[in-house]
Amino acid sequence: MQSVSDLSQSRLASHANTWNDRILLSRGADPASGEQFYRPLGGGVEFGERAAIALGREITEERGGTIEDFHLLGVLENLFEYGGRLKHEIVFVFDARFSNPSWYRRAELPVTEPDTGWEAARWISIKALSSGPERLVPDGLLSLLRAKTGHGSTAET
Repeated sequence: MQSVSDLSQSRLASHANTWNDRILLSRGADPASGEQFYRPLGGGVEFGERAAIALGREITEERGGTIEDFHLLGVLENLFEYGGRLKHEIVFVFDARFSNPSWYRRAELPVTEPDTGWEAARWISIKALSSGPERLVPDGLLSLLRAKTGHGSTAET
């Protein structure tokens, strides 16, 4: 995953891994505003690299694990302000499963790649994201999750 302070790269791959109506997310914060947000695991796609390959590489680098059975859920275009600067990203959102089933029983997955600014990933209820104050990024991700899990309306708050 890119460091929290370097979200300017425009091609990203995200792992929208859901399990028991929860999604695995890391929390970050905007250094300018202090606003906190949650984002799925993932990171930058290097030139010449396929998005699914990049996602697998990022999960290995950041969390020390592997994923398999990739399914593209959708592609999101996100325009936002971060660190006082306008950013633009294209996010390939995949569902995939962890190769090691014990990862689903962990309360959190620590970051193994140092100095990223991201917290350990935690399983968070999709229902809580729909009704709570937590901000999920990129914009449009909640709609993709609802379509995948069948959780009602696709209107985002």
